[in-house]
Amino acid sequence: MKAPDRHEEIASYVIEKGEVRIDTLIAEFGVSRMTIHRAIDRLAQKGVLRKLHGAVSAQPSGIYESLFRYRQTVATRQKAALARAALAHISPGQIVMLDDSTTAAALAPLLEEVAPLTVVTNSVEAVAALKDRDGVDVICAGGQYHRTYNAYLGHLCLAAIHALRANLFLCSASAIDGTTAFIQDQQVVGIKQAMMASSSRRILMADHTKFGKGALHVFESLSAFDLVLVDDKVEPDTLRRLKEAHIPLQIVRTPA
Repeated sequence: MKAPDRHEEIASYVIEKGEVRIDTLIAEFGVSRMTIHRAIDRLAQKGVLRKLHGAVSAQPSGIYESLFRYRQTVATRQKAALARAALAHISPGQIVMLDDSTTAAALAPLLEEVAPLTVVTNSVEAVAALKDRDGVDVICAGGQYHRTYNAYLGHLCLAAIHALRANLFLCSASAIDGTTAFIQDQQVVGIKQAMMASSSRRILMADHTKFGKGALHVFESLSAFDLVLVDDKVEPDTLRRLKEAHIPLQIVRTPA
């Protein structure tokens, strides 16, 4: 396993457990103590993990939540339900933009059901799911590849998005506090905001784990979206406040 991949695996493992002994990591990953310490030092420098005496823990911040592999393991049933609900708002013949979220990645394989479509995305996961689908033309907004997000970012990606116009943008966010959506990484914010500006209609898909949390950068007010899809595990008080703020909500039931 290459070092960057091992670092992500270690980060995901520690995040899942909360706190892990160094000896446990050595046994779990089958590498030397020096290799584990080198990986932990690198992740600590990035602010993902925190070194303790003989152990390591997840940093109490939103940075680790950017890891695509970790995000894929969170609220998977709710994300699948949100993706299915979002499909009902897509019409054949449309040009659709998808962001690099794991919720959009859950939607991508379903898009063949409403083909023909043109899909614009910077998500490697979405491109992989769509490249062989009948009736779906894929435009990859390329740029610099970022392993953390499994997506393309940067000025080349922005230039591609600015040159296009879509009927519909579907996305998610790192966190939602009150009526504002946040993203941890400034580069990701720029791409999402460009997609917002390039689309006539915008839908946010947000599972319950996003609410009541914060991240570093403001993405957008929920009122800027034509529709906000949320799952049925969002707290009733949160739903009440969103409705009082006149946020256009659709509550999606998660199948048992």
